[in-house]
Amino acid sequence: MNIGLDYSANNYYINQIIQQKESLAKNDKVGFDGILSAKETENTVKTGQSFMDMWQSRFPGAYYHTLDAYQIPQGIWERLDFPHDDFFSNKIDKSILDWKPTGKEPKMTDRSVQSRAGATLGKKSIVVPPVLEEKMKNDPTLAKQIMGKVNDFILAKEATKRPHRICSYIIVLDEEGEIAHTCITSGGVISEPTEETIRQFEEDQRAKRKRRMEYMRIVEESSLRRAEIEQEHRIDFKESDRIRRQIIEDYGKSTLL
Repeated sequence: MNIGLDYSANNYYINQIIQQKESLAKNDKVGFDGILSAKETENTVKTGQSFMDMWQSRFPGAYYHTLDAYQIPQGIWERLDFPHDDFFSNKIDKSILDWKPTGKEPKMTDRSVQSRAGATLGKKSIVVPPVLEEKMKNDPTLAKQIMGKVNDFILAKEATKRPHRICSYIIVLDEEGEIAHTCITSGGVISEPTEETIRQFEEDQRAKRKRRMEYMRIVEESSLRRAEIEQEHRIDFKESDRIRRQIIEDYGKSTLL
């Protein structure tokens, strides 16, 4: 299974929302369940819900962290050895804000990178600064608006992803509620063939072998027939040549007489 990573900052979010609006204009229904538009989010959020409640009710099992992760430099955030998988845990140490690389950055194909990324597929995590969390506690409308942004971002990615891909999401908000960092991991789903698929494959192979044998038989018969025709031609030529010589010989004798 090949794992891909997509790191981005806030300007990428804007492009994704534009793509999502275009996609929704072409399609009456987006092909995945459990995610609603920003308008639907606003209409279905229960009165008195915190932002964390909104997030986890929209995405059951999703992780929620209060941390100033938006301060992590984009260059550090995008490194393949950055411990993104730490965000998919119930608790996260603040020391991650000061993380520094200790060696050369590994390649995307590195086993450790693929393993860590693959272990997070299908999971979601959001990181909210303490200042923003306090703002949303005092302003439920703001909380609904930010939830709508986050929801639209994920909706846009899900609407444009390749078939049979499973994504994981880390979304980092800044103090104004904008998306500062994201890390999106995607991987293909490999499923075992069904008995029906195996049976159909075996039947196709038998049919191919039968056609191959028939073709070889035809080729062999054609070769034999061609050899027979050539032999007949050689016999006819020899007979014609014998008759021609006989005619010449008889003509010569009649002339002498």
